[in-house]
Amino acid sequence: MNTDKLTAISPIDGRYASKCEELKEVFSEYGLIKRRILVECTWLEALCDDKRIKECKALSARERKLLREIAANVTCEDAQRVKDIEKTTNHDVKAIEYFLKEKVAKSSLKSRTEFIHFGCTSEDINNMSHALMLRDGKAVLRKVMDECTAKIAAMAKEYAKVPMLAHTHGQPASPTTVGKELAVVSARLKRQAGEIDRLVMPAKMNGAVGNFNAHLSAYPDVDWEKLSEKVIRSLGLRQNRLTTQIESHDGIAELFDAIQRWNSVLLDFDRDVWMYVSMGYFKQRTIKGEIGSSTMPHKVNPIDFENSEGNLGLANAVMGFMARKLPISRMQRDLTDSTTLRNMGVGFGYTLIAIRSTIKGLGKLELNAERLAEDLDHNWEVLAEPIQTVMRKVGMDHPYERLKEL
Repeated sequence: MNTDKLTAISPIDGRYASKCEELKEVFSEYGLIKRRILVECTWLEALCDDKRIKECKALSARERKLLREIAANVTCEDAQRVKDIEKTTNHDVKAIEYFLKEKVAKSSLKSRTEFIHFGCTSEDINNMSHALMLRDGKAVLRKVMDECTAKIAAMAKEYAKVPMLAHTHGQPASPTTVGKELAVVSARLKRQAGEIDRLVMPAKMNGAVGNFNAHLSAYPDVDWEKLSEKVIRSLGLRQNRLTTQIESHDGIAELFDAIQRWNSVLLDFDRDVWMYVSMGYFKQRTIKGEIGSSTMPHKVNPIDFENSEGNLGLANAVMGFMARKLPISRMQRDLTDSTTLRNMGVGFGYTLIAIRSTIKGLGKLELNAERLAEDLDHNWEVLAEPIQTVMRKVGMDHPYERLKEL
């Protein structure tokens, strides 16, 4: 059976594929291979640039251009060649090394062949590639997050002076405005987005158990920590100086926790909007051809907010598990993180699908000012709060109790 949207096991690659198209280049097998090649080429370039590593001679301008072009122009055919090599090696990172050796075999770069992957353990390449995937995936999410937040903020401004009966504990409470309640959501989302932006992914490039053992055995006079930091920073990451064989994944956990908090705010909003639609505070514009219910023609269901809520739950479940699991590794390394990390795109995918569903739902909303006014007119008792407060001001005894009795 051919794999397409109808035969995909995950709805991310099937039903919802069009809602997270940008993530395919980032979190797919191709995306991982592309970033592994970038890391390997960047490392080789740094080795060639260090005069103390004499056997890895300096690059000419033409050679540097060629090396950078290999990293920048990875095609799906290149990725397939890597996978073909992997069928023999049964090792995905070693397949990258052999692919690059093939790639430079007919060029003057051939003399540096054995400096491809020099001193590296697979995790040096993997952790940096995963960090780059998360950096790029975060950029995709943040763009759509800001779009959603801006939409809510615009509605807050539009409805700033529209009065609304508040509900605390599900009961009528002191009046508020529609705009103010939307502004609360906008502010919360902006704050959590700031926490996401603050995080720069950590990375390491220090060998088999994090001590530069192999590097120092070959070139004891090279400042390997400084050289690796240069490579890491050049790719927009920050160096984790003290690691075992793996980068500890604490940074990934921090990022996933931050995204979960943003998601939780949006989920809270989805549920509130659902309630406001149920109460008639918002109507939903019908879209020609769309069906609300298969048997009840009058219905326009709040499906976009329901879809968003469900997908946010899935996103937080996946990222929550990963945030709890990934920082744990037996002694210097175990392999349980490897298969787990391959699911990073799942959490991002469900998040992106959810946000776009909320944005779509917001576009259908229409404020029902009459219904809002009607609810306020049926609940004059909520003015008891300001009245008893003014009673206190003018010195009346037991204002709260007297109003409660009344």
